Amino acid sequence: MKVLLKQDVENIGMAGEVHKVSNGFGRNFLLPQGLAVIASPGMMKQAVVWRKKAEARREELRQEYQALATRIENVRLTFTARAGETGKLYGSVTTTQIADELNEELGTDIDRRKVGVEPLRQLGEHKVVVRLSGDFQPELTVVIENEAGETTPAVEIPEYEEVVVVETMDAEAEDEFDEEDE
Repeated sequence: MKVLLKQDVENIGMAGEVHKVSNGFGRNFLLPQGLAVIASPGMMKQAVVWRKKAEARREELRQEYQALATRIENVRLTFTARAGETGKLYGSVTTTQIADELNEELGTDIDRRKVGVEPLRQLGEHKVVVRLSGDFQPELTVVIENEAGETTPAVEIPEYEEVVVVETMDAEAEDEFDEEDE
């Protein structure tokens, strides 16, 4: 089914464009939601008007996202949580908690699904991406402190160097080894 998009539809296309979609998707979603109409010669004339409106709306959104991205990059959120001796949290700081704090701080309404991070389970400072759109993905800083106010683990975790040991056999030992296998 060929449809003419009345509005921008994510993962499909921009307003005023003609796209071929499956019959079910067109009939059950795009047409009832008012996002598209069946492409016909008469509707193609209307497409020019929809394109101009959509371009104006996209420009307006781009400017809003630019301003919001700048504000988000300057945000530093702090959470307190219980953690073990190694700095691993007993629970986690979730995307919902991050989105709620961010919305409270900025007075916005950012959906938790746009906060692109898995739940945070370590003490310390983390960079979290907020996906506003394809072009605007600002990062904010999330600091997780222990209930005692520490941001680093109480016990230093030693870092180990990986050591690879390679043993070589001389020719006699190799012959003996081969004879045992047979």
